[in-house]
Amino acid sequence: MSAPTTALILAAGLGTRMRPLTNDRSKALVEVGGKALIDHMIDRLIAVGVTRCVVNVHYFADRLEAHLKARTDVEIIISDEREKLLETGGGLKKARPLLGDNPIFVANIDSVWIEDDDGAAIAEMATRWNPERMDAILMLAPMPRSSGFDGAGDFILSDDGRITFRGSSPSAPYNYMGVHITKPDIVDHVVDDAFSLSPIWREKAAVGRLYGCVMHGDWMHVGDPVARDVAEARLAEIK
Repeated sequence: MSAPTTALILAAGLGTRMRPLTNDRSKALVEVGGKALIDHMIDRLIAVGVTRCVVNVHYFADRLEAHLKARTDVEIIISDEREKLLETGGGLKKARPLLGDNPIFVANIDSVWIEDDDGAAIAEMATRWNPERMDAILMLAPMPRSSGFDGAGDFILSDDGRITFRGSSPSAPYNYMGVHITKPDIVDHVVDDAFSLSPIWREKAAVGRLYGCVMHGDWMHVGDPVARDVAEARLAEIK
């Protein structure tokens, strides 16, 4: 299957856990290694052939829009959520008219990673994407190679690539890295304006249509100032 060329980048959050770094900017504009988080993600997406990024905005929206206008290497379209935060699922639903009906990447902006095989993670996920069998495929990181993440793991991965939620298990071996491929119409049946994608993923997992692809490398969830410093130091090690 060919990789999607359109991506939805979820950048509307308040970034409260990132304060004081977000006192004057959105989390998307917090820098790690001299580059804004959103630019880390856009660069990753461009590298696998994305030519069009739809970015939702809310907190310090004007400043984020101004920053994005400086990028000329990719088409950027704004999905305006200034009036109301809509969460992950609501953000996708709001952006539906801008996204079309073909499969898309959906990406958070608080993930930075170092790959053992540079550039392979998103590309491998795109190669494994099969819309006949899947409604979404999530990029996963092994727990031992994750940082900035306080949980006990998100998912269990079967031999055929299907994933299930941890449920009542005390731990799970994989974390969601914040990037996935999905069919945009995955949210069309939801009547609410603001909602999370997680319940939809649970529905898809229950019927065997939620898949995962493991990234081989170190994933850094950049959710607070301490995690930002850890990620920055780790990136500096490989320069």
